[in-house]
Amino acid sequence: MPAKKRQNDPATGKKNKKEKRGELAVINSDLRDEAVQKSMRDAWQRKESNILLDCEPFPHCQITRFLQSESFVESLQAELLQLNFNSKSNDLYKFQQSDDLGERKEDHISQIRSVIFGEFRVWLSEVLQVDLEATVDISCAKYEHTDVLLCHDDELEGRRVAFILYLVPPWEVKDGGTLDLFSTDEHCQPVSVVKSLLPCWNSLVFFEVSPVSFHQVAEVLSEEKCRLSLSGWFHGPSLPRPSRYIEPPVPRHTHIPRDESLLFEWVNEMYLDPRYQARVQQEFEESSEICLATFLQVTKLQWICQNTVFQMDYGRADMQSVPSCVQECWELLSSESFFILLSNLTGLRLHYLCGDEDESENEDGKSETENRGGEGNTQASASNTDADTSTTEKKDKGPPTCVGELRRWMHGDYTLLHDSVKREYALDLQLHMGCAGWKSEFGGFTSYIAHDEDEELLTVYPEDNSLALVYRDKDTLKFIKHINNSSSSQLSSQNTAAFYDFSFNYYE
Repeated sequence: MPAKKRQNDPATGKKNKKEKRGELAVINSDLRDEAVQKSMRDAWQRKESNILLDCEPFPHCQITRFLQSESFVESLQAELLQLNFNSKSNDLYKFQQSDDLGERKEDHISQIRSVIFGEFRVWLSEVLQVDLEATVDISCAKYEHTDVLLCHDDELEGRRVAFILYLVPPWEVKDGGTLDLFSTDEHCQPVSVVKSLLPCWNSLVFFEVSPVSFHQVAEVLSEEKCRLSLSGWFHGPSLPRPSRYIEPPVPRHTHIPRDESLLFEWVNEMYLDPRYQARVQQEFEESSEICLATFLQVTKLQWICQNTVFQMDYGRADMQSVPSCVQECWELLSSESFFILLSNLTGLRLHYLCGDEDESENEDGKSETENRGGEGNTQASASNTDADTSTTEKKDKGPPTCVGELRRWMHGDYTLLHDSVKREYALDLQLHMGCAGWKSEFGGFTSYIAHDEDEELLTVYPEDNSLALVYRDKDTLKFIKHINNSSSSQLSSQNTAAFYDFSFNYYE
């Protein structure tokens, strides 16, 4: 005979286990107060209007003591810490994340999921006057020392409100890990952090996902504390999004007329030996990348380091206001003689004096591709078409050009991948200075990946006085990994807060 379901006993006030558990997880009763709801709704609407008029931060709210039962929250934290976490790292973030918790059956996890996407979702829909769907989109994130989630807007189709429930130990500003909110400019692009929210035990933050909802999780600086949180999105009708802003391209220039005496003054004489150049070119043609150690003459490198380069107070140098030694090195990398040197080191056609093997003709005046016709199969025909297209592209190209800059790198600096950037063939050059003893765990390295792929193809680490050359095709993207707080001790040992690099791109 099946056991009877235990009912409430009016006389004793006892309840069955399921109802007891459900009672533990209810949200703070203050949220049911009409005055609290009206105040929150008014604040939300005021900030929403500010977004449209003044580009102020997106609307957000923070609810302290979100759940009534402290014992439930403690049990939930313990249950989450037992999950399997996957390390995640790319241009945008480094942290650990659980799988989606939509199917988890654990007692406290399933219960908090029901509360957030049931009772709280209904409450939030009424307060914000937004029709939120009853979909489950939630996971657990764990941030430890040097972990970070860089500036982004959370916008994906269907996301309307983001939320984070913090399950952290006592947290201070010095621990890092704040939720930083950004202001935006007239192009809806992030400008600067205007508000930082400190993680707090059993507090829930939620904000509207919009074209200006740029935010980040600042780097966790504490070596002992773990920033644990549950986060996800409520889905609903998306807000209108403006057309994507595309930054104007940096102007390119052809080589500047400087003779080869500049090479002999600046470049290690080893790299000016034609026999050594041939060896470098062979290695480069096999791998499409190479690092040339001790590239500048030591006296020239010391001259740069001693002449105020490391006292600059900007991320990208204005070449009109830098010391003469820096200007001279920039001219070296832009000079006609350096274009020829790069051609000899790589086999690329970066000067009209350098031959192009792809344009070699047979004795009849036709290329090998043109003489292969007749009985070729479909694949061969496609290859011929591609070759013809490539030849046409080369014929349409103008003279070789370049674009370059001097950059400063310090704690907190990084670059992100940009889908809007025009993808094309290029020779990337990086000449690092002031980074002796740099370690990979500091970040600051250049990572090359294939378009729409996460797998890393190549990593170029900062190495003092090393010239890195990488030939990049149309399907290869790159970014500079976020420089974390671990780098500070290394840089301070050299009495500086930063290292520098010349970054150039050359186009055939």
